[in-house]
Amino acid sequence: MEFAQIKALLSSEIFTASGQSITLGDILMIPLFLLVGIIVTRWIARLITQRLKAKQTDPNIIHLLQRVFYIIAIAVIVITTLDLINIPITAFAFLSGAIAIGFGFGAQNIINNFISGWILMWERPIRIGDFLEVEDAKGIVQEINTRSTRIRRVDGVHLLIPNSKLLENTVVNWTLVDKLARTSVRVGVAYGSPAKKVAALILQAAEEEKDILKDPKPLITFEDFGDNALVFEVTYWMHSSVEGGLRVSRSNIRFRLDELFEQHNIVVAFPQRDIHVDGAITLINDKIGK
Repeated sequence: MEFAQIKALLSSEIFTASGQSITLGDILMIPLFLLVGIIVTRWIARLITQRLKAKQTDPNIIHLLQRVFYIIAIAVIVITTLDLINIPITAFAFLSGAIAIGFGFGAQNIINNFISGWILMWERPIRIGDFLEVEDAKGIVQEINTRSTRIRRVDGVHLLIPNSKLLENTVVNWTLVDKLARTSVRVGVAYGSPAKKVAALILQAAEEEKDILKDPKPLITFEDFGDNALVFEVTYWMHSSVEGGLRVSRSNIRFRLDELFEQHNIVVAFPQRDIHVDGAITLINDKIGK
């Protein structure tokens, strides 16, 4: 096929939009314009992200700027592509209106989650790296997208939670203000144990745990005279954005208490019951046996 024939083929009219002739060449140029636009957009986004990270910018701000940039870039690419192939935007006025009506009725949940995602990114009640408790799930926020938020649960499982659910339901954000968390350990010792000595040993075990804050210092309380034990509780604060860190600290304190109690002959209490045998029943059983 000669060059003139190829040129004539590419110049052949396919359809007309608002009085503008659309040729085969225009149609074939659309993928090329879109591909170049996407490549340039990703390159600029990567460059901006690297510079912001070099300045130690908040990851949440970087994430928000990326979303805004991609939306603006997509709009610019589409408008520029239509302009290059001489298709006026007004040609899509009726079609866009019909699509908007159908989209509004058929995708209410998607729109709700989309708007909720932007609210989360602007108001920032939940940020990347926060430790959340949503219903029965606990985990760290990995990514906030326009439709859903990805959370890595403490057992390593990744959850995708719709953004609207995070705004409409009660969510516990353990790290909204700071990384501090409070927890406690309870222990019961046998009756007859020296209470003040027990309290001193519990305080020693808590202070030896390196992750526990010195200020405020651990608080030891004599909780109750239980059915089978003298009940003590140590309450303390620590820097921990992961619930697993709290669990490890409680375990370490219990290990240390077991060692200290054994060294000082203090017995950890266990359930005990007194059994009283009715003498009348015993006499009846003896007579039956005879």
